[in-house]
Amino acid sequence: MADFGLYGYQEEVVERAIRGENIIIWLPTGGGKTRAAVYVAKRHLETTRNAKVMVLVSTVHLADQHYEHEFKGPLGSDYTLASVSGEKEEKDFFGKVFEKADVVICTAQLLYNAMTNTEETKHVELSDITLLIIDECHHTNKDHVYNKIMACYVEKKLEGEQRLPQILGLTASPGAGGETILFRAVEHVLQICANLDSAIVSTKNYVPELKEKVPRPKKDYAIVEKRPKDPFGDHLKAMMSQIHEFMSIPPDFNLRQCGTQEYEMDVVMLEKRGVSDNNRRLARCAVHLRKYNDALLINDILQMMDAYCYMEEFYIPIFNSIIDGTETFLVGLYKDNQGELRTLASNPLYENPRMARLENILLKNFGPGLQSKGIIFSKTRHCAGRLNKWVLNNEALQDAGIKAAILTGAGSNINNMTLNEQENTIRSFRQDKLNLLISTSVAEEGLDIPECNLVVRYGLLTNEIAQQQASGRARARDSQYSVIAEEGGPEIRREKTNEFLEELTGKAIAQVQNMSLQEFRSKITELQKIAVNARKVVQSQQTAKRGFHAASRVQLLCRRCFKVVASGSDIRLVENMHHIIVNPDFKQHYKVGEQVFIDRTLGDWEPGCSISCNNGNCNQKWGCEMKYKKIALLPNIAIKNFAMDTPDGRITKKKWKDVTFTPEEFSFKEYCLGNVTDLFD
Repeated sequence: MADFGLYGYQEEVVERAIRGENIIIWLPTGGGKTRAAVYVAKRHLETTRNAKVMVLVSTVHLADQHYEHEFKGPLGSDYTLASVSGEKEEKDFFGKVFEKADVVICTAQLLYNAMTNTEETKHVELSDITLLIIDECHHTNKDHVYNKIMACYVEKKLEGEQRLPQILGLTASPGAGGETILFRAVEHVLQICANLDSAIVSTKNYVPELKEKVPRPKKDYAIVEKRPKDPFGDHLKAMMSQIHEFMSIPPDFNLRQCGTQEYEMDVVMLEKRGVSDNNRRLARCAVHLRKYNDALLINDILQMMDAYCYMEEFYIPIFNSIIDGTETFLVGLYKDNQGELRTLASNPLYENPRMARLENILLKNFGPGLQSKGIIFSKTRHCAGRLNKWVLNNEALQDAGIKAAILTGAGSNINNMTLNEQENTIRSFRQDKLNLLISTSVAEEGLDIPECNLVVRYGLLTNEIAQQQASGRARARDSQYSVIAEEGGPEIRREKTNEFLEELTGKAIAQVQNMSLQEFRSKITELQKIAVNARKVVQSQQTAKRGFHAASRVQLLCRRCFKVVASGSDIRLVENMHHIIVNPDFKQHYKVGEQVFIDRTLGDWEPGCSISCNNGNCNQKWGCEMKYKKIALLPNIAIKNFAMDTPDGRITKKKWKDVTFTPEEFSFKEYCLGNVTDLFD
């Protein structure tokens, strides 16, 4: 092992895995979990007949990162490696790629799709894998795709299947599962172990070496006093009170304090209630109130002008798309107060003290002669963008040599960064072209980001796993981890709670590790049997729910104007993923907007233009057209943008999996036969 370059603590945690046991390696961020996994893979390939190693990751970026920077060097000269993700053409013949490679690094969703796909060129059996490595395995819980894969494994194991892969999980923390009592935290850790059919190991004999190699940052609570006056926020609240009076809130409904997450949950429920009761006044007022509440939350952590601009971005596009008296009132209220809001937001006397504290921290860590790298973690893409703009426009920060950029998640959402943008940003940070990343949670785990000497958590309320992942980014010597929060605010309470939960997790893991082998195996087998039975019940309920209504008896309405635009029987499911409308009459209900661009290979489909409701001035976004097999142009809709009239009343659903009818599978052949004239016009 020494020849491979492992530290003593890494050698200790891989011992049982080398013997062929199912193991979860628990090491902190920066502790070299992946390096240890590469060593296990190497030994497995050397000692196992017909070895086949599969490395599962949660993101496309990680698949390429592990291939290039972790596995390729030590294994590439002796073994065939492949990196495959949903972004690459190889996914279309994944079964063949898997068959020819010794080590396959892929996104978990791709393996799950391959396990459930019956086509020979795409199918993979769990029994064909001899070692399954699961990165960031604490996600193996609930409905995560990791757990779907392992659910198949556990069911086969309980049925007596012998040809199953060895499991190697990697995590910086399994967490306490939201529990605050030790025995409950122990149950959570045992559940993770049961889901992965693995024991959890950590270093016992090399703790000092681990602390030396992975030093913890100095923690700093940067407390700011509550600003004495907040006329901008008070003005927003006064406007919200006028909307409350106008909308006639149902007497059985109590709204909690505005400017809180609880209020946001309340108005989301009010909007749903308005839709189900065919009460547009209630529904639309709730939508607008959510924007006001968002602005209050932004005002709490950013500049007043950021909150004002957020409101402008919402209202300006709808100034000329008023469709009834409710929106006449809502838009009129904003227009009447627009000038006053801007004046208040421009007054430096009432500016947010958090911004000054953030500036002070950055100036202490950046400047002439200081080779600093830092990350500011913020809650949303909007906050990250606004903070980045503030840094770039701040003369003192620019004089200190700060070169900042945002880092957000990559994906198909039009607001996400593209993969290339994300990779270029991280590369620039590694090459010192940038020295400050302003990031959402995407930078907490997984991404190959160089060690930093400053990590700032700004306006965040997250669990103990996210907190540990974020602090683990501050791995440089004498690094600093700062929490900027208002005195007596929720961030400090959450941070203190997370510290307790981190300690509780350690105690829970120790208790699990101290169990006898017989007791441990008995407990996880019992948990596995319970989980299998629970999944069967849930699947039965979901099947019943999906067949609760006939598709022909469900009508789709625009979520904003309530106009009926399609029937459930018009919907088809494409590749078990996309929901499209095949009725040609649907085209008369929408108008086409801008082209949607996605920076990746998508197989048989590519995005077209965005589509929105064309009923009067509605303009509600519905989804986008998709070009399928380079021929068919199909409207691809998101159910969250619609309401559904059913025989049992009007309902709304956020995701397609929760609708109460079963859409038919899309037949490209039938579609072509039914649209021959259109295809060749």
